[in-house]
Amino acid sequence: MLKSIQERIINYYKKASIHNIISVSFTIVAVLGMIVVGGALYLRFSNLTEEMVAKNNQAILDQVNLNLDSYLRKMMKISDTMYYRGIKKKDLSSENINKEMDILYEANKDFLISISLFSEHGDIIASYPVQQLKENIDPRENEWFQDALEKSENLHFSTPHVQNLFYDPNYKYTWVVSLSRAVEITEDGKAKRGVLLVDMSFSGIEEICKNVDLGQNAYVYLMDGNGEIIYHPRQQLIYTNLIEETNNKNSKLEDGNYLENFQGNKRMINIKTVGYTGWKIVSVSPIEDILSGASDFRAFAIFIMLFAIFTLISINMYVSSRIANPIMELEKAVKEFENGVDNLNISETGSQEVQHLAKAIKLMINQMNILMDNIVKEQEEKRKSELNALQSQINPHFLYNTLDSIVWMIENENYNGAITMVTSLARFFRISISKGRNIITVKDELEHARNYLTIQSIRYKNKFDYEIEAQEEALDLQCIKLIVQPLIENAIYHGMEYMYGDGNILVKAYVEEENLYIDIIDNGLGMPQEVAEELLVKKGKNSSRKGSGIGLKNVHERIQLYFGKEYGLKIFSEPDEGTIIRIHMPANKYIDNKGE
Repeated sequence: MLKSIQERIINYYKKASIHNIISVSFTIVAVLGMIVVGGALYLRFSNLTEEMVAKNNQAILDQVNLNLDSYLRKMMKISDTMYYRGIKKKDLSSENINKEMDILYEANKDFLISISLFSEHGDIIASYPVQQLKENIDPRENEWFQDALEKSENLHFSTPHVQNLFYDPNYKYTWVVSLSRAVEITEDGKAKRGVLLVDMSFSGIEEICKNVDLGQNAYVYLMDGNGEIIYHPRQQLIYTNLIEETNNKNSKLEDGNYLENFQGNKRMINIKTVGYTGWKIVSVSPIEDILSGASDFRAFAIFIMLFAIFTLISINMYVSSRIANPIMELEKAVKEFENGVDNLNISETGSQEVQHLAKAIKLMINQMNILMDNIVKEQEEKRKSELNALQSQINPHFLYNTLDSIVWMIENENYNGAITMVTSLARFFRISISKGRNIITVKDELEHARNYLTIQSIRYKNKFDYEIEAQEEALDLQCIKLIVQPLIENAIYHGMEYMYGDGNILVKAYVEEENLYIDIIDNGLGMPQEVAEELLVKKGKNSSRKGSGIGLKNVHERIQLYFGKEYGLKIFSEPDEGTIIRIHMPANKYIDNKGE
């Protein structure tokens, strides 16, 4: 059966025209592709929705956990304060702790119900704000009392319960969470055991859980480690057996996300354990609610797919009829081209794309030799540019002269000067390399300039003085590497050429109105302003004869290439007055992009 169908398909494609092959093939591929893509998108959308809901629920549970943790820590802090700052410091046979209880209660009365201290025999020693036990009430029968004495090293949190130990006409029976602990009581100089009880209002826990919003039918409940429900939004219905909950099953699960089937419905369960107590916070989100948006997306996707399939069939039929014949003509011309025919007769008919293809084939032959020549030239220019860029980073004459100076100093036993020059030279080239980065901080660029000036001032002793000033806010801004040193080099070789001890170079970095400026100021011979302005526009002869090869115009163009035409260099100069070369860049914060 399958083999017969396969043979029919093969025979059809062998006999069918290009028009039918294109239309049928494109349609089948497009339909199958859209079905696969649509199904994959729907599954991905569903999975992403579930993952997003799971993460959102987990984040909400983490916040609830933090709130509960803060609530429980308050109880622990009250208990610790009462024990270590009150009970342990006093002999209760002659002193009382009423004042401490009063102060502690008043400071926390918004959520604190009572503080009580019992002897190991169940007798009340101190309590606030209620003090009188009810008749026929024995605290030793309560679980919180027994837990405290049996495991005296631990703090014990109870599940919510109604605290009805005390008699008070104004005292309302309140749901509380009790924190009990074994304490050491001193009476007549002798240590005895007792139990400290701190009751806090359960309404605080209820409020924390009640205000959680997970969605329309989603909710959060709280249970202890044994599965007993502490809080549930439908707690009364559960107690009356009108509805059920999977709390007993969920109490055995570790923290995390789970899917469960409950009464025929799939639900997402998120569990988070509260520290100190072993309580578990559980969020419940029906999958039906989570994927409600996915159902709408599915219906919309099906509609779009059907419409697209119908449109594609129509378009494929039309397109195939237009491109079939011109493609056959192009195929014939391409075969002639492959056989080495130079003068091709290519028909420029059919759709726009086919016409463009026909023209491209015509132009291809004419442009092939030109393109090959251009590629060779571009590669040669690129190679020259790379060599020039490398050569512009390091001035061999400067390096050789500096090394000669170091050798001369060592021979003349001027070791301190030699050490200074070697250190400055090392720092100079380390910043020049800068791990291949073109953008560095102003601080590093000025340090590079300082190392250069240190070397040159030693080499040309008594020739000039220098100073570098920088505003604090300018140091961490970004700066193109190696733009200050060439300008200083220019100032030394041209501005300081005829100065003997009176030369001065000032490098000044500052910020004005979100713009970064770096001035290189010298008191050299200067030049007319029109000559200074020509240095940034004339070609070829703006580099220093003795310099690094990175001329003023080169620096100017690099700045404009990085930041735009509104930035760059400005030169202010007068004969016999000196020269100011001002670098202008935006005041952008430096970000360490290692790959730059």
